[in-house]
Amino acid sequence: MDGYLVVAGTLVVGVLLVVAAYTARRLIAPAAPTRAKLTTYESGVDPVGQDWAQTRVRYLAYAFLYVVFAVDAVYLFPWALVLRTDLGLVSLLEVAIFIGVVLLGLVHAVRRGLLRWT
Repeated sequence: MDGYLVVAGTLVVGVLLVVAAYTARRLIAPAAPTRAKLTTYESGVDPVGQDWAQTRVRYLAYAFLYVVFAVDAVYLFPWALVLRTDLGLVSLLEVAIFIGVVLLGLVHAVRRGLLRWT
C-alpha cells in the first residue's frame, strides 16, 4: 500500500504545482488586451483572406527525418555507453535490427529525393 501512497502523493503535488503556476501567472502577468493583441498573428504576416485555407506542408518530411534520427541517437548513445560491459549476442542483434530499420527509412528518403541539396 505504501507504493500507492507515493504515487498518489506525487500526483497531488504535481496538480498543486500546476495550480500554483497558473495562479502565479494570473496574479503577476500584465493583462491589457488591445485590438492589436487580439488579432491573429501568423509568422509576422497580417492575415489576409478567409479563416480557412489549405497550405502545403513542405517541411513535414524533414521533420520526420529529424525525429527518426533523434530517436536513433537517443537509443544508441546509452547502448554505446554500456557497450564496455558484456551485453551478449542478443543485444548486438537487437541493435543491428534497430539500425537496419533506421537505414531502411534512410534509403526510402533517398529514393524519394528528400536528401537532395538542390
